[in-house]
Parts: sequence; C-alpha cells; structure tokens
Amino acid sequence: MLTAARTGEVTGATWAEIDLASKVWTVPAGRMKAGREHRVPLSIRAIEVLNEATKRRESAEPDAHLFPSSRRGQPLSSMAFEQSLVRVGETGFGPHGFRSSFRDGCGACTPFPREVAEAALAHVVGNSVEQADRRGDALEKRRAMMEA
Repeated sequence: MLTAARTGEVTGATWAEIDLASKVWTVPAGRMKAGREHRVPLSIRAIEVLNEATKRRESAEPDAHLFPSSRRGQPLSSMAFEQSLVRVGETGFGPHGFRSSFRDGCGACTPFPREVAEAALAHVVGNSVEQADRRGDALEKRRAMMEA
C-alpha cells in the first residue's frame, strides 16, 4: 500500500534493493512486469516499516528477502500475504485492490498529474515517441505523492 507495487514485487524484495540513505527501493528489471528497472520512493511510513523489518531480519546477506517465508531463503508467498489480511480481520479485498485504490485516490483526491500516478504504478504512459523522449522517472514528484 505504501509503495503502489505489485504483490510479487513486494514479496520478492531483497535488502540489496533497498537504499535507506536515499529512501529508494530499486526493483530490478527481471522482477518487473514491464521488464524495466523501477525506482520506488520510500515514504516516511515505508521507512518505518523497513526499520521494523530490520529488527526481524533473519540474515545479513544482501539477497535476503525483506519478507521471508518460513522456508529458509524463500520469499513470503502471495497467498501468505493475502492470508495476513484475513488474520488481521480484513476480508473482501486483495492486494491488487490496493493498487486500484491508490490510482483512484490519486485521481480523485490529489493534484498530482496522471503521468506521475501512472509512473508510481510502473505503467508505461504515452505513445512510442513520448516514451522515447522521456528520460526521467519523476522520482521526486512521486516521492511527494507517496508522502501525501
């Protein structure tokens, strides 16, 4: 919810992808649906969650998962993630609903441009010419949006 990332991106995240000093999570291209590296600005609350996860970290290895499963070396499964919602009493929606709600909220309740919200979701925006001309990833604009 705090990153607008897909479930598989979150459950597969490793400590090597996290730069706490820069407050950026870099998801490698091989783990992204579009096959392109994606930088995610980490909000203050996301950093707090990561600091809590650090306390429970099972391994100092950089390739250790942020959210490990009970099977050593494996990430938390998508089903386990969904079941954690059920255990805390949240039923009737799933993780994809978080992304959808994020997008709806950006459009209805914030002044942030469509392109910034779509970039946060790692969606490809615009025609091929526009995509070729776009060099940046609006990281700082997305950071402000994620804090909001």
